[in-house]
Amino acid sequence: MEEQETYGLGKISCTDEIAAPELNYKPRVPKTYNPGIAVIGCGGISEQHFLAYSKTGFRIVAVCDIDEEKAIAARDTYFPEARVFTDWKKLINEDSVEIVDLTVHPHIREAMFFPFIDSGKHILSQKPFVTDISKGEEIVRRAKKAGVKLAVNQNGRWSPHYSYINELIKGDYLGDIQAVRHSVSWDHSWTKGSVFEEIHYLILYDFGIHWFDIMACYMKGRKAKSVFAMASMGTGQDVKPPLISSVLIEFEGGQASVDFNAHTRFGQEDRTIVVGTKGTAISSGMDLTSQSVGYYSEKGLARPKLEGSWFPDGFAGTMGELLCAIEEDREPSNNASDNLYSLRLCFAGLKSAGTGLAVDPWEEGLVLDK
Repeated sequence: MEEQETYGLGKISCTDEIAAPELNYKPRVPKTYNPGIAVIGCGGISEQHFLAYSKTGFRIVAVCDIDEEKAIAARDTYFPEARVFTDWKKLINEDSVEIVDLTVHPHIREAMFFPFIDSGKHILSQKPFVTDISKGEEIVRRAKKAGVKLAVNQNGRWSPHYSYINELIKGDYLGDIQAVRHSVSWDHSWTKGSVFEEIHYLILYDFGIHWFDIMACYMKGRKAKSVFAMASMGTGQDVKPPLISSVLIEFEGGQASVDFNAHTRFGQEDRTIVVGTKGTAISSGMDLTSQSVGYYSEKGLARPKLEGSWFPDGFAGTMGELLCAIEEDREPSNNASDNLYSLRLCFAGLKSAGTGLAVDPWEEGLVLDK
């Protein structure tokens, strides 16, 4: 009777402190393989690529951008021995280059895939991999036929907190995953007056694509049945795109969700909760780079002390995984075929936000609608 009256509110799981599982959550590097890499595109995000690669010891032999001054500046700052190119086509048959890192925008990158695949060069593509699922499937088929490894720069997977939780899941510490909940509250109004302000679904697409990918990773092997999303203008915001957005994804045997409030001026917080049949993982902090993780099980609470940060270590993770996969003759975990699942969730979310209806992520013809 007492339990019914308290509705279970008095029940608290064991919180005895226990040792945290030692997991391989950090970015990997190959044992001996150190190929020549060309970075194509020297825009803003490329700085994180260069920082990560110089820190990790990857060998950049070519830097390319249509703006020669940008390419020279990047080369001189990070890799003085690299050659500078302004025409990416000259790298197609460049013998010193085995890997191309395509950091350019999707509409520019689309023309690059087939020439580099046909020349046998392995590829790391910036996200989003493609803006049309059917075209992405065609690129994947072509790469597989040519024996080319094709990976996507979903660098959030190697953020320490997300990577550690993913290793908990893969190691069966959490059991079968029932729910994944993200809540992200920060201030994205810095985009006012920038090119980003012209992307209507800025939060769901440009920013949120990382969370669609994380949810796909945590629910790996579980088919998504529907995606429902909303995007709203927040009271008082003076930026064009709706800064408040939410997504709910129904999976077989569970759900995943994310709530974005990109107009949080005070009390910013980023929180993730992953609930499984054997345990729960919770990560929280004021932003993406200051996260603390707790792992709860019947034995107690573990608090791993994680090293590294999303920027730039996540970028070392994506390239490192591609290089390790080539060395070990396997598919990289961030392979393009796998990433198409994440894109299906994202594109279905964008369509749902526009129609107000739940969308089947497996329907034909899903494309980017930003």
